[in-house]
Amino acid sequence: MRDCTAWGCPDWPWFCSVSRMLLGIMTVPSEVPRRHAHLEVVAMARSLGNVIADSLGISLSYGERMLKDVSAERFGRFACPGGVEVVSNHPAFIYGHLSLYAPKVLVQIGCPTPAVPEGFEIAFAKDAVCRDDADGDLYPAMEEIVNFFHEGYRMVTGALRSTPNDIFDQPNPAEGRMKELFPTIGSVQAFYCGGHIMMHMGQMSAWRRMEGMGPA
Repeated sequence: MRDCTAWGCPDWPWFCSVSRMLLGIMTVPSEVPRRHAHLEVVAMARSLGNVIADSLGISLSYGERMLKDVSAERFGRFACPGGVEVVSNHPAFIYGHLSLYAPKVLVQIGCPTPAVPEGFEIAFAKDAVCRDDADGDLYPAMEEIVNFFHEGYRMVTGALRSTPNDIFDQPNPAEGRMKELFPTIGSVQAFYCGGHIMMHMGQMSAWRRMEGMGPA
């Protein structure tokens, strides 16, 4: 680079210094691309299934933390802050509902599914209404719900990571609004394993706070 005085700007020595600094940053030694080329190839080679599974891992980790200090006795109850019952999804309904989507994901990518426990599909369907289980006879026990939730999504995690991209590129078999919003198997599974879980975890977080629990 010529000195600034050669451009007829002797009062701008700082310009030369900054320019040289920027050129130094922008100039990459020839050995750097060779040294890190394998990292770029690995990053580019990650399948969509791995990307979805990464997001699912965060969702499941958060779901596990949300169960901290939740008792079996309160698992199926509406929150009652200050003695006022709040009709909002409780943990039994949240985890039971979410547990039904692991088999759906597995079916779509052609993988074996866990057997859905009797009564789950009726009690926790997307159109089902969450009810306060004061006597403990409306919903399955906390242990059964949580175990099925974890079992299903453990299977999903492994299946996603081994599924080729062409499967995710196939059309979403659903009809109506879901197909309009998520036209491919990959897009709908990204929702089921990320946004859908975290949306309901927001309900779980609100329930915890209304029950007087701190952040998990």
